[in-house]
Amino acid sequence: MAPAAPKPEILAAFEAAKGFMPVGEGLALYAAAVEAGALGLPLLEVGTYCGRSTILLADAAREAGTVAVTVDHHRGSEEQQPGWDYHDPELVDPGAGRMDTLPTFRRTVHAAGLEDHVIAVVGRSPQVAKVWGRELGLVFVDGGHTDEHAANDYEGWAPHVAGGGLLVIHDVFPDPVDEWTGQAPYRIYLRALASGAFTEVSATGSLRVLRRTGAGI
Repeated sequence: MAPAAPKPEILAAFEAAKGFMPVGEGLALYAAAVEAGALGLPLLEVGTYCGRSTILLADAAREAGTVAVTVDHHRGSEEQQPGWDYHDPELVDPGAGRMDTLPTFRRTVHAAGLEDHVIAVVGRSPQVAKVWGRELGLVFVDGGHTDEHAANDYEGWAPHVAGGGLLVIHDVFPDPVDEWTGQAPYRIYLRALASGAFTEVSATGSLRVLRRTGAGI
């Protein structure tokens, strides 16, 4: 049976949105979200940026009758600050002089017709995780790429993945040459596997999908 695929208009909205996720990885994320949606629990992502991947999660949530939750402080991660390769000057708030991806995210979700299926939480991942109080069908970790941030995302959100639910980690790059872009996500991926709590389901590009098959993290 072929994996679930988004409708053409949803895929077009994904491709039109600002962001860095390749289409192949997006399709794998969507298929995972549809599968996890069958649990009837919210689907949550850490790291919103401008909403490119949120479109896929929100559409899968709409189909499942649940909701997508997306957590981000919207000030940009380390590599998106001025002077770095992934900096986009269009996303700087001239009043504050700082990155602010929230307005672009809102336009992205509105244009895709998905506002009613998304809860956007503006805050830092560890703080939000501390007050989160229910199970999740899917957790998609796509936040900061330092060891501190990746570990905080894993430790804060992996405990909320329900039995049979999915933990999806983006930017997993095993090659040490990718120390800045993907070694921290790679290390939490290894940690998840070593925990015995998660079993790998699939790997597409830098996207890893794991299922909760045991207790703990």
